[in-house]
Amino acid sequence: MGNLSGKWAFVTGSSRGIGQQIAIALAEEGCNIIVHGRKKEHTKATQELLKPFSVDLMIVEGDLATEEGVKNVIRQVQSNEGKVDILYNNAAIQSPSKLIWDFTIEDFSSVLAVNFYSIVLLCQAFAPAMKENGYGRIINISSGIKDQPDLSPYGVSKAAVDKFTQDFAFELRNTGVLVNALDPGWLKTDLGGPNAWDEVETVKPGAITLALFENDGPTGQWLSAQEIRKEEKL
Repeated sequence: MGNLSGKWAFVTGSSRGIGQQIAIALAEEGCNIIVHGRKKEHTKATQELLKPFSVDLMIVEGDLATEEGVKNVIRQVQSNEGKVDILYNNAAIQSPSKLIWDFTIEDFSSVLAVNFYSIVLLCQAFAPAMKENGYGRIINISSGIKDQPDLSPYGVSKAAVDKFTQDFAFELRNTGVLVNALDPGWLKTDLGGPNAWDEVETVKPGAITLALFENDGPTGQWLSAQEIRKEEKL
């Protein structure tokens, strides 16, 4: 039996890329998975990869770009008796590269809607039950991006995620609910591109470490998946 046997994890954007690898890492620990994609048919590859594991799956669909879209996803998850022990806020988008003074308010708004506002709504939806149960793990995918003004909306959205993570963790201190931000590193994904430093699979050791923290473990922290992976190799 895995360390997370019987738990349920909801991983947004788990139809591919980082989210897909996180889902696999959780399933390896015996965790049941709520797989999310914009459309259910987009999740078929993840479902196939999870078949070798003796875990239950739930599939939800929806666009996280609007408040109503996020709330629709929440309603689908809550049809599973609302059980979410572990929440990975992974889904994110990136605006096209531009000179910083060419970005419009709409550029910032569209990126913030998916990368930040959806996280606020999802945390608010599932954290109260975690607090009541005395157990929960919320991992918000952040970024180590810096000195890239051409991707300012993305960088700003991740800075907002980091601050919200700290605030949310403080609110939930001493409740058994840990809230942390995870920088996956620059990975070869559709978002990261083919020239990224590391393969997408390298996110798994760091991603699962945060889910396996004991109740008195770190909270309100910004942690690097690549640093965790390197430390585990020592």
